[in-house]
Amino acid sequence: MDFENRLYPEFRSVIAQFPGFQLEENLELSRSYLSSPPIEQSKHVHTTSRMIPSVAGEILVKIYEPAQRTDVRLPAMLWIHGGGYVMGHPDMDDALCERFVQAAKCVVVSVDYRLAPEHPYPAAIDDCYAALTWMTDEAELLGIDLDRVAIAGASGGGGLTAALALMARDKGGPALIFQMPLYPMIDDRSITASSHEITADNAPWNRKNNLAAWNMYLGDRTEDTEVSLYAVPSRAECLAGLPPTYTCIGQLDLFRDETIEYVTRLAQAGVDVEFHLYPGTFHNFEGMVPQAEVSQRASQSYVDAIARALNS
Repeated sequence: MDFENRLYPEFRSVIAQFPGFQLEENLELSRSYLSSPPIEQSKHVHTTSRMIPSVAGEILVKIYEPAQRTDVRLPAMLWIHGGGYVMGHPDMDDALCERFVQAAKCVVVSVDYRLAPEHPYPAAIDDCYAALTWMTDEAELLGIDLDRVAIAGASGGGGLTAALALMARDKGGPALIFQMPLYPMIDDRSITASSHEITADNAPWNRKNNLAAWNMYLGDRTEDTEVSLYAVPSRAECLAGLPPTYTCIGQLDLFRDETIEYVTRLAQAGVDVEFHLYPGTFHNFEGMVPQAEVSQRASQSYVDAIARALNS
């Protein structure tokens, strides 16, 4: 049965109209698909932007916090947007970050990391680690509780979340109580069954674009090139010592099998993990079709997971 016929019926019309990313043929056009008009900001959330130092100069972060603050220190989360390491901007997740703030009563910092191919690995993870350390170093300024810090992201941002958790573990900090890499992009080898299964041109993320994005992110390499676990988290030999984890994925997502393998290895390493597999759904389904019942159920589940983790 083909890709579209396996989808929930309410998703089929959206997929039929989706032009598909064309990373190799027209990266700028593909990037434009992820741009979104400004949202009407919630009166309950205060949003600011500022530049912070990173390895190669300054980068942008957006800070979301409750509009009515007291002197009580709040938990904090670093959010990392998606886009296959080659697309995306924090602006596209404004509504989601506001939702996190209101549900978890937390501060969210969203980082505008540098994108490949203009800035291949390690630019993105360096920027994410810089944002995490800035957030924790500026705990007084941000009014955050250093005992309640989490990281999260989706797709390519999920891959960076998984990589950042490994980096923070190996560097001895900042301390994390939770990670949430949603349908993460974590394995460049593309050898799983699902990585061969999703090939339709109008699939929100297919094999062709996945291979192109990894090539852009990892840059020039040969079969003998050693690939860092901070570039490709699935290559990490040891997952012990990582924070409790939540993740989810659609059954018709190219990343399905690498995510299932990651979840299995986390559990075997003694990491507490919650995992949800949604049949009839594709990559980033809850972002593309937010009104669908399964989309609302999925997004509410991970918003609730953050709220529980940061307030338990």
